Amino acid sequence: MVSSAQQGTLGHKQTWLLPLLCLLAGGALIGISTNLAKYAGEIGLTPLAFLFWSITGAAVILFIYALWRRELPPLNKPILSYYFVAALVSVAGSNLIFFSAIPHVGASFVALIISLPPLLTYLAAIVLRIEPFTKLRALGVIAALAGAGILAARKFSAPDASVFWIVLTLCGPVLLAIGNIYRTLYWPANLSASALAPGMLIAASGLLALVSIVPHYSLAVPMTGLLPLGVIVLQAFVFAAQFLLLFLLQKTGGPVLLSLLGAVGAVVGVPIAIFLQNESPPEGLILGASLIVLGVILVTYGGVKMMRAEKGSVSE
Repeated sequence: MVSSAQQGTLGHKQTWLLPLLCLLAGGALIGISTNLAKYAGEIGLTPLAFLFWSITGAAVILFIYALWRRELPPLNKPILSYYFVAALVSVAGSNLIFFSAIPHVGASFVALIISLPPLLTYLAAIVLRIEPFTKLRALGVIAALAGAGILAARKFSAPDASVFWIVLTLCGPVLLAIGNIYRTLYWPANLSASALAPGMLIAASGLLALVSIVPHYSLAVPMTGLLPLGVIVLQAFVFAAQFLLLFLLQKTGGPVLLSLLGAVGAVVGVPIAIFLQNESPPEGLILGASLIVLGVILVTYGGVKMMRAEKGSVSE
């Protein structure tokens, strides 16, 4: 009996520990990625070129990883559709918006705005009956959204505010929320995260290459030294780890917990932007960031309680 109880406790810990670790690590990588995009612009890389080459590099890294695990991404019509839709909303479209907006609104603001998808994801998950409604998790999502909303409102009221870029930046979380729900609803059966991630990134690379056809959107990298290439390689590894963790969290934690990646990214990305890249702190930072952290805690804890309840009902 004692042994059985110990195994049950260990099972509960493993159930919530993996999603939590994926959430924290993946969110931290988002914060780092946002600041790398700002630095890339300062050394002459355009948002499209930086995003395309780093996504392409990440696709190669994850393809080699999938090859090593013997989990190559399959190629058939339904899977290809999944890759391209997921790539459009989760990678190419949203990241191109964010990376293009950073020079105009700042890395700290973009890092904070990436925390907005929880409310949209949660509402869609409730409507589509992907997740049950719980008061604790709803309160957490509202807290995280309120924190980001405070920061966005203060940004609009700034005298040098770029309304176009602020509004465009706010469109990015909508795409991320759509991606969270889409990947959950249409996750191909019997396929692992390491098989799906490279396929999505290869599709994203192809979509970004099409954008380069538009005048004034070039994929050229400045050949002034090794620094631009080094930043691209670093971002490629960050993207590879970030999207692999994204799929793992999608599978183990669900779409709402997944959407909190942005909130964790904000907590990591904003201090980096302020202290290492000398950005001015956004107005309302303390209150906004505190609400975001509270939201992450409530939603994570609510998920733990929900999984424990499900385990208890199954064992009965």
